[in-house]
Amino acid sequence: MRGMTGARSAAAVLAVAGVAGVVATGCGGGGGGGGSSNNSSSKSINVAIVDNPQMKDIAKLTPSLFTKKTGIKVNYTVLDEGTLRQVTTRDVAAGGRQFDVAMIGPYEAPQFGQAGNLVDLTPKAQNSSAYQFNDIIPAVRNALSADGKLYAAPFYGESSFLMYRKDVMKKAGITVPPRPTWDQVAAIARKVNSSKMAGICLRGKPGWGDLGASFTTVLNTFGGTWWSAKPDGSVDKAMVNQPQFKQALQFYTGLIHDAGEKDAANSSFNECLTQYKDSKVAMWYDATVAASNLEASDSPVKGKNGYAAAPVKETKDAGWLWSWALSIPKTSSKQDVAWKYIEFATGPQYLKEAGAKIPGGWAALPPGARKSLYDIPQYKKAAAAFAKPTLDSISSAPITNPGTTKRPGLPGVQYVGIPQFQDVGNQCTQQFSAVIAGRSSIDSALSNCQQVASQVAQ
Repeated sequence: MRGMTGARSAAAVLAVAGVAGVVATGCGGGGGGGGSSNNSSSKSINVAIVDNPQMKDIAKLTPSLFTKKTGIKVNYTVLDEGTLRQVTTRDVAAGGRQFDVAMIGPYEAPQFGQAGNLVDLTPKAQNSSAYQFNDIIPAVRNALSADGKLYAAPFYGESSFLMYRKDVMKKAGITVPPRPTWDQVAAIARKVNSSKMAGICLRGKPGWGDLGASFTTVLNTFGGTWWSAKPDGSVDKAMVNQPQFKQALQFYTGLIHDAGEKDAANSSFNECLTQYKDSKVAMWYDATVAASNLEASDSPVKGKNGYAAAPVKETKDAGWLWSWALSIPKTSSKQDVAWKYIEFATGPQYLKEAGAKIPGGWAALPPGARKSLYDIPQYKKAAAAFAKPTLDSISSAPITNPGTTKRPGLPGVQYVGIPQFQDVGNQCTQQFSAVIAGRSSIDSALSNCQQVASQVAQ
């Protein structure tokens, strides 16, 4: 990752926060993007979170469920995925002091933790009887750890799977296999595609964690890879110019062109969620957490959805493994207060209290992080359609062996666990998104991406 001084980092975050959603919760107002001058009280912390429905829920509930009990005011800065990743890289990893708690995932947690940028949460988590450390789903906990140290506490855990409208498929006389291939999914999408309802929604928005996430799972199962690995696990050669990579990109962009959503080059999770709920797409391949929103009590498609495993081609499994999780930067001067917030936000008690309070009801709780969630009677009933598919997808995510060849870096499915992947993924998905938008050819995009990826191995 490219370095940045603390002063430049803070300036970058402030510039971002000026256009991001800033939500102040607790008593007395205040903003989340204002730096130390707005955070003079020891009972106030600044928290950066991603702009997803479950995070918006906790932001609304924090005053009543947390601040009222502790007196700790939480200033939330709500950022889209791409911007949040820029902020955590520029601020947390470069020693900035903007946030006391930052939301990150399995890509960042092990790298930032090993680099000394994050507080090891293991002692605090293990010593808190209320937190129930061993209740965290092991696959998710391991993904956020390095050398046995937990560097981020999971708010929710997810894999990826295929969501589809059962009523649309029934009308078309189609049965979606429980473990489909990508060829089967593509055939179904093209068959049900119409002027009123696209066959499938796939991420097309540039970003290593946007288009890059869903495309990389396709790349893996098509037998392709971003880089080959040396015997010691380091980066060897860029593999973007290989036939399997081109085949995967041709398949992905071709399916979007034939049966994908409108404005696909600007669509990621939130945009696909909106189009699916508005009955503008018949299928959607994305994060398992989406089902929490589709089956929520206020969802217009509640009860109309089927769930199938992540589609495959050359591999047995293809679903990713991710968690939006809360970390404490080493630079925070309020680490004890920050932990109290994390203990609340990612602990089992929040799940028990929030289910009856959030707009979407019990089904809309953050899933996939804690085993005890699946023992709550109200949740078991509300999440009956997607609970098992979610857990099955998480447990089968091929995090240590995602493709057909060995990859470099730390384990990961929808990303390559090396620091340089963030920059390479962002640059290359700009190229791939241009293909989706019809502004570039596949050959040109691959050639440009190969040049970018080749610089890593030099």
